[in-house]
Amino acid sequence: MISWFAKNSVAANLLMFVILIAGSYTMWQRVTVETFPSIEFDYINVSVPFRGSTPEEVEQTVSTRIEEAVYDLEGIKELSSSSSEGVGRVTIEVEEGYDVKDLLDQVKSRVDALNTLPIEAEKPIISQSIRRREAISVVVSGDLPEKELRRYAEIIQQEIASLPGLSQIETSGVRSYEIAIEFNQARLNEFNLTLQDVASAVNQRSLDLSAGQVRSERGDILLRLKGQSYTREEFTQIPILTRPDGTILELGDLATIRDGFEEESVNTRFDGKPSIELEIYRTGTQSTIEVSERVINYVKTKKSELPAGVSLSVWRDRSEPLEARLSTLISSAVQGGLLVILLLALFLRPSIALWVSLGIPIAFAGGMIFMPELGISVNLISLFAFILVLGIVVDDAIVTGENIYNHLNKGDKPLDAAINGTKEVAVPVTFGVITTMVAFLPLAFMGGGWGVFYSQIPYIVIPVLIFSLVESKFILPAHIGHMKAASKEKEPNKLIQYQQKFAKGFEKAILKFYKPLLAFVLHHWFLSLVIFVSILLIVWATISSGITRFVYFPRIQSEIARVSLQMPEGTPFEVTDSYVEKITNAALKLQEKYRDDDGNSVVEHIFSSSGSTWGGGSASSNIGRVMIEMMPPEKRDESITSTKLVSEWRQLIGPLPGVETLTFRAEIGRSGDPIDVQLRGSDITRLNAAAKEVKQTLSTVSGVFDITDSFSKGKQEIQFTLKPQAETLGISLSDLARQVRNSYFGVEVQRIQRGREDVRVMLRLAQEERGSLEGLNSLLINTPAGGKIPLSQLAELSYGKSPASIYRINRQRTLNITADVDKENADIEAIKRRIIADATDIVSNYPGVSFSLEGEAREQEESNYNLLISLGFVLFAIYILLAIPFKSYVQPFVVMGVIPFGAAMATIGHWIMGMPLSIMSMMGMLALTGVVVNDSLVLVDYINQQRRKYGESLTDAVLHAGVRRLRPVMLTSLTTFAGLMPLIFEKSTQAQFLIPMAVSLGFGILLSTLVTLVLVPLLYYKATHVKHWVKRTVAK
Repeated sequence: MISWFAKNSVAANLLMFVILIAGSYTMWQRVTVETFPSIEFDYINVSVPFRGSTPEEVEQTVSTRIEEAVYDLEGIKELSSSSSEGVGRVTIEVEEGYDVKDLLDQVKSRVDALNTLPIEAEKPIISQSIRRREAISVVVSGDLPEKELRRYAEIIQQEIASLPGLSQIETSGVRSYEIAIEFNQARLNEFNLTLQDVASAVNQRSLDLSAGQVRSERGDILLRLKGQSYTREEFTQIPILTRPDGTILELGDLATIRDGFEEESVNTRFDGKPSIELEIYRTGTQSTIEVSERVINYVKTKKSELPAGVSLSVWRDRSEPLEARLSTLISSAVQGGLLVILLLALFLRPSIALWVSLGIPIAFAGGMIFMPELGISVNLISLFAFILVLGIVVDDAIVTGENIYNHLNKGDKPLDAAINGTKEVAVPVTFGVITTMVAFLPLAFMGGGWGVFYSQIPYIVIPVLIFSLVESKFILPAHIGHMKAASKEKEPNKLIQYQQKFAKGFEKAILKFYKPLLAFVLHHWFLSLVIFVSILLIVWATISSGITRFVYFPRIQSEIARVSLQMPEGTPFEVTDSYVEKITNAALKLQEKYRDDDGNSVVEHIFSSSGSTWGGGSASSNIGRVMIEMMPPEKRDESITSTKLVSEWRQLIGPLPGVETLTFRAEIGRSGDPIDVQLRGSDITRLNAAAKEVKQTLSTVSGVFDITDSFSKGKQEIQFTLKPQAETLGISLSDLARQVRNSYFGVEVQRIQRGREDVRVMLRLAQEERGSLEGLNSLLINTPAGGKIPLSQLAELSYGKSPASIYRINRQRTLNITADVDKENADIEAIKRRIIADATDIVSNYPGVSFSLEGEAREQEESNYNLLISLGFVLFAIYILLAIPFKSYVQPFVVMGVIPFGAAMATIGHWIMGMPLSIMSMMGMLALTGVVVNDSLVLVDYINQQRRKYGESLTDAVLHAGVRRLRPVMLTSLTTFAGLMPLIFEKSTQAQFLIPMAVSLGFGILLSTLVTLVLVPLLYYKATHVKHWVKRTVAK
């Protein structure tokens, strides 16, 4: 095949054009552009709204029953639940290897079969966790009444939804619509009515009903009764009863009807003004950039149509960081590519360097062909994978091209040189590429938060390497084989002269410096081995002692800073809102402080919310959030970091009395808390007591801050116990509970569809009668005999506390203590060791309580396990792939001897860059194991050829191979580092979490060059001696 393609340049060129055209078409027409890959997580969520219920009631009647119904299903890794006021949620983590869809169907069957859930609870919502694909947000703001601002937001939402390709739009920071029908007890008693009587009357008189059809000779005619009320005015006119004098008592005569929003207060502000956020998501294969462009163009047009006082702004445009990241990575790729070409032109003939470099776009185009089939989009991770493989992809072409170049220098004709040069290195080059693919393969199966994203890397790298192999075997020889031979009569141009001068000078340097060094090493083999092993031990000692710091996931500054405020449960909304306003005012001061002469500020926008969480969370009067959007780092002074801004913001806010938790975040990529101690047990009192001790211990640890826990004292609770008199009157606990619930929480009489909104119609007592304990005691309870007796005469009232939320894991109550850590200075591993020791002592004092480290610690444990298994697989696979071409059991160990030194050199690379080791560094080292053996493989194969074909002595063969293979070894190392160098030294935020992996690969390969050129020949030399000694010993 190699000879056939080399001689048939038309076939080789056609193959090249097909790959380039197919790859280009796929990239422009079939591949989605997004910030991060869209990934379905292996979680199943069961949510049950139970409005008006307490957390303990939700736990007992909803969460626990669902847990018991599904816990024994095969494929469940972890079962967790949270029970909060008005809702219960159960989350099922699916075991690896099980089909999520199948387990989802089983969970649905089990939950649907439950007949013990409360009647008042709504239908369970069961779904698989899917990462939402946000594109851009639009904020409607202005000093307008809530209903009017909502009307403008709905118009804008409808208009955006009508734009081509835009359909997923959700509102945030708004209250649900509600029609509230409120009564005074005295008014009901005047007409001897109960809430249930009114509810029945409304249901009977407010409805649309199909009544069949008339089958006439002219055709069928449908019959329909229309009487459904939709507005306040229509509900006001509903007849409730007919008086003795024949007049009709309408609902409006009996009750106050309010057509507005649910009672829970929410206040959302954008740059200090009341606002409503519209979140626009991309769907299918839509590009984030394309969606954002359409929305931005709409906003520009719509602004001029809005009345004075109403603003329309773009907020959190995800296309901006995406375009910046694309620009950063593409720029790094272009710069790396140019450096690779420059290096090749220096060491090889420029024409050969050109053909070798052509392998980059061909291999990349080949990798692009399979992106849609593998479910890969153009995103930050996939682009990083292309940069990662940029320098590696030409390794096989470099070895092949350099060998052809050597044949040309010997006087071979171009075609013969191309065929013979390619064939000579075909076996080691092929197996070298396969070892690299094997090393990247385990990344596809990494677990953990970021492991899922990094799993996309091998789906880019492996196809690219396959096509690079195709290019180096079938296309490259055809191109070089049909080059014109260099004319000996014609004087070469200046570029060729310089290249020839450099090449000759490099060859002389090899003979003058490297060959004597290698001879010295072979002669003083013991001293040399001691030096290499000492380097390895020193690096390992710095890691194990903590001198070389390990941070699982380094803190990477974000362009969004967040403050989360949590007040004690039951805190009035007005108090929470005043604190949120204070935090917002501090952000406004920060905005003004960093405003330049042109009016631009580092703090671009401020978004705040009181009484609700973002992302569709339920309203809660004790919750507040404030976000600031900052100018990208590349557009602002380098000294103004996100960390500095957040620190100043914290100082401007100052102390806030009575706050339960106040946390600051300004980082990206955080999937768990750096410190997360999870306590488990059945007794919530013991859990709380243990948690207090753990928090006290953490507060004494240097570098630990923002310590909080998941236990909140919750709201005050009034509990009812029936008196004997109630039983005598025929009132059961169930009757009492239902009447109290209907009066205070309300009866959902109807749920109507009004436009695009689902509107509840609620029937309850008036707010003034529900706002005091006196009103509760005097609440009239209806008896079966038709009497009305105050609640205080039927039940004993006692006071207590209800927890805000109750968390359970694997059917046990849990309590989490979380904290942040100063990752730049603190020794996280030492902190974790201390926490384990202290927590062990603490829980020993509380029988039935156990603990575990969760958050980043758990992810790190899982990742370390996966890395260990992956390393074992990679080493075993590499051994097999080396043993086959060498036909030896020993020589693979010679080549693999460079692997631990590759990891050591990668660590030294982190020292040079002033970076701690991280999980991304470890992934880079894993991939490095396959790349770093390539040069050693070719070197050992050349030694074998010299001894087998030409009968050279061991020493001569080792020296000859070292001299002969130094140039391709240097070239492959330098081109790999050159391809990664622009990314390694990139300063933008977008590239920071990719750099550790690039440092491991780049510096690992570059600094391992000396190991490859010196240690591998030495190991081969001594292994052969040992082998001969063993044979002689056995023979005796």
